[in-house]
Amino acid sequence: MAFAFWVVMAGTTVPTPLYPLYGERFGFSPMTVTVIFAVYAMGVVAGLLVFGRLSDQVGRRPVLVVATLLAAGAAGVFLGAEQVGVLLVARVVSGFSAALVTGAGTAALTELMPSGGRVAAPMVALGANMGGLACGTLMAGILADVAPDPLRTPWIVMVVLSVVGLVGVVVTPETVARRSAVTLRFQRLRVPSEMRSDFLRAAMAAGAGFAVLGVLTAVAGLFLGRVLHESGHALAGFVVFVAFACTALGQLAVRRFRAEVALPAACLGLIVAAALIATAMATESLVPLLIGAAANGLATGVALGHGVGSIATRSAPEQRGAVVSTFFAVLYAMLAVPAIGVGVLIRATGLRPAGAAFSAVVALLALVVLLSLVRPRARARTRATYGVRP
Repeated sequence: MAFAFWVVMAGTTVPTPLYPLYGERFGFSPMTVTVIFAVYAMGVVAGLLVFGRLSDQVGRRPVLVVATLLAAGAAGVFLGAEQVGVLLVARVVSGFSAALVTGAGTAALTELMPSGGRVAAPMVALGANMGGLACGTLMAGILADVAPDPLRTPWIVMVVLSVVGLVGVVVTPETVARRSAVTLRFQRLRVPSEMRSDFLRAAMAAGAGFAVLGVLTAVAGLFLGRVLHESGHALAGFVVFVAFACTALGQLAVRRFRAEVALPAACLGLIVAAALIATAMATESLVPLLIGAAANGLATGVALGHGVGSIATRSAPEQRGAVVSTFFAVLYAMLAVPAIGVGVLIRATGLRPAGAAFSAVVALLALVVLLSLVRPRARARTRATYGVRP
């Protein structure tokens, strides 16, 4: 089950190092690349809102079978793509597969694995999710460099891996005993009034990190090729691999932070990451880009882990699913919309100025969240010092 989860998520980042090749073959601009990526993220948002409860109704295994089939289908569409419109269709299908597998895969692993085991189910789910995102782009980059047909070989490998994952899902027992009728409708976005300010801060911080992940995923290959003149596709895959792998590490590291420290630390990390990425743009240097990708991943993981943990503990059980879905809908929207904005800026000003402007916006957003966290605590300390009543 974990392998199928990994395969589906890996398929969503395989196009990352291949975008420059698709651009050369089909003759489209960086703006088109960001739109293709954004279509995937919006597909994930739509899938989460429509299919979020499907595995509770029909069972985990049927949903995971469909998710794996969609992943194989998306790879097949990419395999035969001869125009930009087909790439858009493939990305939408890939987004739906990711939306289905995220909830159903996490729930299935939680129910299949013993609660007292040496490895906790959430850690396996995290490894499958972020590990797939990280490894998909690295694998595709390596294959694009060494394989004779760089736009076909990665997808042939993904089809084979998806079939193996599908077999694994089929032979895994179902964990949902009671089924119910299927009701597909958009889940309402909901945030309880008593936690809106905390929700907004966590969503803004994690969303800023997701925006950087989205832009790196969309244009890392273009930056390396056009600015740094690095033609190797494996390097583009490695940059995104570092970002997603460090996001997973950040989610693990959040447990070592006190609750009141986690989000400010994440905001500081996002500011540092934005400065490093802007430095990479200004100096045409690879090292700041790699360090910035790592710093952004760590900060994003901390903000994400803090946000999900806070929502899970503070929201009522009957509202928890809707609030978590709202949180991830915001994050995936932040993954998509800024990428399109950067595409527009690239067309208007060029790749390097657009990257610098985007980095400044991310740093400003993180700074706003940081100040909103610091000021109330400063007021509280002042009241405590001078005996002022709140």
